[in-house]
Amino acid sequence: MTTGLNQPLGGNSMPRFGGPGTMMRLPAQEDARGLNACFVGVPFDIGTSNRSGARFGPRQIRAESALLRPYNMATRAAPFDSLQVADIGDVAINTYNLEKSIGIIETAYDAILEHDCQPLTLGGDHTIALPVLRALRRKHGPVGMVHVDAHADINDEMFGERIAHGTPFRRAVEEGLLDCGRVYQIGLRGTGYTAEDFDWPRARGFVVVPADECWYKSLVPLMEQVRARLGKGPVYLSFDIDGIDPAFAPGTGTPEVGGLTVPQALEIIRGCRGLELVGGDLVEVAPPYDPFGNTALLGANLLYEMLCVLPGVTYR
Repeated sequence: MTTGLNQPLGGNSMPRFGGPGTMMRLPAQEDARGLNACFVGVPFDIGTSNRSGARFGPRQIRAESALLRPYNMATRAAPFDSLQVADIGDVAINTYNLEKSIGIIETAYDAILEHDCQPLTLGGDHTIALPVLRALRRKHGPVGMVHVDAHADINDEMFGERIAHGTPFRRAVEEGLLDCGRVYQIGLRGTGYTAEDFDWPRARGFVVVPADECWYKSLVPLMEQVRARLGKGPVYLSFDIDGIDPAFAPGTGTPEVGGLTVPQALEIIRGCRGLELVGGDLVEVAPPYDPFGNTALLGANLLYEMLCVLPGVTYR
């Protein structure tokens, strides 16, 4: 352990069911000043098309994260030995106005990135990826992306609206936020509006890996391909919890059968080690549809795994 760096509050110092309600019971601070990485919540679900409830995701993910400990026993990552990490709270979105909320989120992430801090976002629905990517574009230029999801989220509009949780990556392409030849979409499946729903991202240079191509296999070889293709340059990791099969993650707004398993999710995130990650999100956790908290518990663990693969993490 390196002195001077924040540490999660341990279970032998305070029972797991007590203590602060922050991510991993880390110290809280108001902004990203002095941090290498931060956890930040965006309690936003105005962009959902089916079941709302993702606005409660950040709070429930934080609650379930109380069980997490500082060392990754599988990968030997020790993120708190080399990175200064804190929970900087939630973005104060305008719950009555989607357009204003997008601007508020952009401004909040501009401020985070001014401190050269890598944000790990607790969503919130997937609409929030658009303002985050806009802020990242101003800081890093167009970014590559590893996108795990049941849906491509490249609709042109939804009910006539151009910004919603099914449209962020169509807008991101149009606005030049993504380095399209360095984007993977993994886990896509389900029914569609047209036979060509998954062809649009392929035509823009994305590599699309449908869920059925992942069944019954390890994704370690796939992630070797991902690292080779994405190579050097900034990369964003966007993880929709509905990429996981609803048998494991039922608490989400738009569940689709036949999804990825939890070990495959871990393989994807751990396989991002070595990429120049500039941030990540875990979105679409909707606690009202999961009374046992399993989906939020999984979300908390996946966010911790993202922290473990950020540049600069020590391995013991």
